[in-house]
Amino acid sequence: MVEISTGAKKYVVKLSQEERERLEALVSSGTRSAQLITKARMLLKADASEAGEGWTDREIAAALDASVNTVGNVRRQLVEEGFEATLVRKYNPNSARPRIFDGAAEAKLIALACSPAPEGFARWSLRLLEEKVVELNIVEKASDNTIGRTLKKILSNPSGIPSF
Repeated sequence: MVEISTGAKKYVVKLSQEERERLEALVSSGTRSAQLITKARMLLKADASEAGEGWTDREIAAALDASVNTVGNVRRQLVEEGFEATLVRKYNPNSARPRIFDGAAEAKLIALACSPAPEGFARWSLRLLEEKVVELNIVEKASDNTIGRTLKKILSNPSGIPSF
């Protein structure tokens, strides 16, 4: 259960026994991200129920080497968004770019790189491959860095067989 105290504009954390047990298990397991474990520790210290410690934001921040604002934000998130939302990282669709080369395009790139170089060139360069994959409509656009990373992934495997 979570409450907002009246009078002082502060978020008061009152955890149920089940929530406390989940947080304690999360902290003691040590198999989750450090950020999540720190949030759990903040909530356990902030818990104002009978089983909790009821620390202030300053005390929690000093004990966990965090900022007072971070502790306040964790309290606020628990009150406004709920217990589950506090323990799950928000998905940011902009954080992961979609791959330019899927399996089929990657195979075509490798086949192109293994083919004879264009006339007038001794071998394929990354810039030549970049231009050719766009010209052949293998991909819409690519940089020489992307081509290099893709080929390096394949060529760094000693067996020569890509491992996925």
